Amino acid sequence: MPVWAEAGLWGLLAGAALVIGAAVAWVLPVPQKVVASVMAFGAGVLIAALSFDLVDEAETTGGLAATTIGFLGGAAVYVAANAALARRGGRHRKRSQEQPSESESPGSGGAIAIGALLDGIPESIVLGLTLFGGGGVGVPVLAAIFISNLPEGLSSAAGMKKAGRGARYVFGVWGGIALASGAAGLIGALTLEGASPQVIAVITAVAAGAILAMVADTMIPEAFESTHLYAGFIATLGFILSFAIERI
Repeated sequence: MPVWAEAGLWGLLAGAALVIGAAVAWVLPVPQKVVASVMAFGAGVLIAALSFDLVDEAETTGGLAATTIGFLGGAAVYVAANAALARRGGRHRKRSQEQPSESESPGSGGAIAIGALLDGIPESIVLGLTLFGGGGVGVPVLAAIFISNLPEGLSSAAGMKKAGRGARYVFGVWGGIALASGAAGLIGALTLEGASPQVIAVITAVAAGAILAMVADTMIPEAFESTHLYAGFIATLGFILSFAIERI
């Protein structure tokens, strides 16, 4: 199977976790503390994957200067885009309690959908890039993205439901994001196949910076709000699990 096709399938699989989480939240009344705990765990998993599988690999291949510039650039672009979406009602897209309804904030539904897409695209691109080493998909990165997507789908879908948005909207958003995740992985791999290791290293660093900014801006606040003092410990459990997967 071509690398680009494989990247698209892995991206679709990772994005499918959003739909699974949304389906669970739509059918079952999942306690907020459970959602927040899984969010904290997913944040720890993602941070470990960034540290040991993405940024470290980018620095080894592309050098410290290129990695630093790409990493900071990715974070800056994400934060700027996230700030613009926040002003249009997308600030609390991962939260199950504070999402505005369309009547309260016209256009907020679109902002939430675009924000979810903003969160998922860097993850899918970087997942596809792990295939270029020839050893198959990066399992720690795949696990990190899948685990972090579950609580995102759970929390955000619960918030959408409370804000009065219907099943067609909720599952249309998350199904669309899952498909877009697959497309992002496919296009990223197709575009970058044959690129120099240095270029891939910079793109990896850019995506990693955006992912870390997303974790700090959206996942950790939601996790801490409900779990408080336990959030840090739960995140460390996620971190050490991801680290163990990488080493094994």
